Amino acid sequence: MMKKLTILLMTIILFALPVRSFADMAEGDMIVTLGENLTEEQKTNLLKEMGAPQDVQIVTVTNQEEHQYLGKYIAKSLIGTKAISSSAITAASKGSGITVKTKNINWVTDEMYVNALITAGVKDANIYITAPVTVSGTAALTGIIKAYEISADETIPEEVKQAANQEMVETAKLGDSIGNENAAALMAKIKEEIAKNKPKNDEELRKIIEQEAKELNVTLTEEQMQRLIDLFNKIKGLDIDWNQVSDQLNKAKDRISNFLKSEEGQGFLEKIKQFFIWLIDTIKAIFSS
Repeated sequence: MMKKLTILLMTIILFALPVRSFADMAEGDMIVTLGENLTEEQKTNLLKEMGAPQDVQIVTVTNQEEHQYLGKYIAKSLIGTKAISSSAITAASKGSGITVKTKNINWVTDEMYVNALITAGVKDANIYITAPVTVSGTAALTGIIKAYEISADETIPEEVKQAANQEMVETAKLGDSIGNENAAALMAKIKEEIAKNKPKNDEELRKIIEQEAKELNVTLTEEQMQRLIDLFNKIKGLDIDWNQVSDQLNKAKDRISNFLKSEEGQGFLEKIKQFFIWLIDTIKAIFSS
């Protein structure tokens, strides 16, 4: 699923660029990231697709930056040698939270981006992630964070960026076994509980993860459990505003929801229900005969 990782990526050059401060950006203003290996035709098409104004601020993303932020979590061969993905970050009204929409992304979901961006401290932004060909989407987060730094004139610590990238990759990996929606919901619920209860050690953290997994009817392997403990130990050890995390999660709850509450999830439950009805009828038929 991650083949070619020409992969959607956006990490951004922060030097020698005309930068507007957050104070200069009004609701609806946009900043765009474009992969440096796009053809001129692809750039034009993507800008049109995003509805970018002619004077939009554009930041170039390099493949070197992809490796810088993803090399610890994904094989270099999977990251690839070209940066082609793009994003548009539009300033939203204060207190509105984060929204994400994607096109041509087949591994990382909208909810996974929202979760990781909340960890990174991004707030009040509408984000559109796209690429001219289908990619997994794991590298997009870095560019969005960098573009947000430019638009908000706010530096996000390097270790926070790394943690957000790691969170997104781990959630996507977890989604391969428990489903993308459940993986995103689990990560959000764990963060919400950490914000409320602030676990002091691995044992308390494990109990939180176990409880939230149980509520979602999710079964984790011991390896998955340990990876989550390691990840959230890293996250809770960072200088993160947990009040803001909780606030942004509350705003995003409609988007980061339990898979079983979704239309797809309800359809899945109905199939299970119909299976058991069939099974009971079959057993009855056997005994009656």
